[in-house]
Amino acid sequence: MVDLSRVRLSGPLLPYVEGFAAWLTQRGYPPSSVLFHVRRLAYVSRWLAERGVTGGLVDSTVVDVFVGELPADRGLARLRPGAFGPTWEYLRSVGGVAAATPQLPRTALDAVLARYASYLSVERGLVERTVARDVGLARAFLAGRVREGRLDLAGLTAGEVTAFMVAQARQGRRSLPHVAAGLRSLLRFLDVAGLAASGLAAAVPATMRRKLAGLPKALPAEQVAALLASCDRDTAAGCRDFAVLTLLSRLGLRVGEVARLRLEDIDWQRGEITVVGKGDRHERLPLPADVGEAVVAYLARARPATGVRAVFTCARAPYRPMSRGAVTNVAARAARRAGLGTVHGHRLRHSAATGMLDAGASLSEIGQVLRHRHVLTTTIYAKVNVEALRGVARSWPSGAVV
Repeated sequence: MVDLSRVRLSGPLLPYVEGFAAWLTQRGYPPSSVLFHVRRLAYVSRWLAERGVTGGLVDSTVVDVFVGELPADRGLARLRPGAFGPTWEYLRSVGGVAAATPQLPRTALDAVLARYASYLSVERGLVERTVARDVGLARAFLAGRVREGRLDLAGLTAGEVTAFMVAQARQGRRSLPHVAAGLRSLLRFLDVAGLAASGLAAAVPATMRRKLAGLPKALPAEQVAALLASCDRDTAAGCRDFAVLTLLSRLGLRVGEVARLRLEDIDWQRGEITVVGKGDRHERLPLPADVGEAVVAYLARARPATGVRAVFTCARAPYRPMSRGAVTNVAARAARRAGLGTVHGHRLRHSAATGMLDAGASLSEIGQVLRHRHVLTTTIYAKVNVEALRGVARSWPSGAVV
């Protein structure tokens, strides 16, 4: 139990202190962290009292003012605004801070981009990160069509589409194929929505794709074993990391798929796992015994008691679901411990594929496990087995000059 008598309490937020402490404790914060955040709440309460706020709802704009003044406070200069994150989260959950009023689109361009974002999220099932990337590209393309505050799309021509792609190419964009794909997506949306002429998507020039030019950056089996061995399974974090790395290296899941994995996605009776992949596709995979054992060990011994339905959560309070960045960082930390340098989660997907190839699996079988939409995506692994390729390589012509 946290001793709140050690905190100087006053101001309009005083009625929320005990509830805040209980809320933090319920989410797994240790007593020292609970005391830290209660002191932050007390500071905010005194700050409000000094500005004449005596009770009732705190307007959401006050939060922005507080965060803006924080760096000027000598006593809290070492704290970042994020240190007050739990404070605002709790106050919003109990009505202590008024929710921000949803902002209506300010311009015609904002309105179109809002519709496009909804289309990408709802109709195409894209994740938030991809939606943000494509909307940003759409804003850059459509900004040139704003005329005196109006968005003129009726006069959009194929020449403007080509000129935009040429400008992107001159900037040396390495992601030019992504730009082309995003621009085609936008133009199809404008066509369906009746905002622009049809057929403009065909005006996007084809870009050079070198997906099959190199070799997959897979790890040898011994290095994958070193990654797994680097996890201290006697600790909660190590037990979780071992389960995460086992899923990545054995089933070839993407880091985002591991992050989105929920408790109900695992069918223990059938020995199957449902993976939510790209485009919100739900696909079932068999659950190997060693993968199931690693996940069970984490769920039984290391996973914190929380109402979160995600399989993998943060090791420290608050016990939120792991993000895709946190999952790939698990691989990066394990690689550093194993002395392998920089390794991110997607390399383990390549490692799983090459491991299946070495075990005699066909490209078709590998594509099914990796859930590739197109056969061509899997054919890159045909170049991995160099010894097998020697048998089909043509001999050098006799007498040829090098």
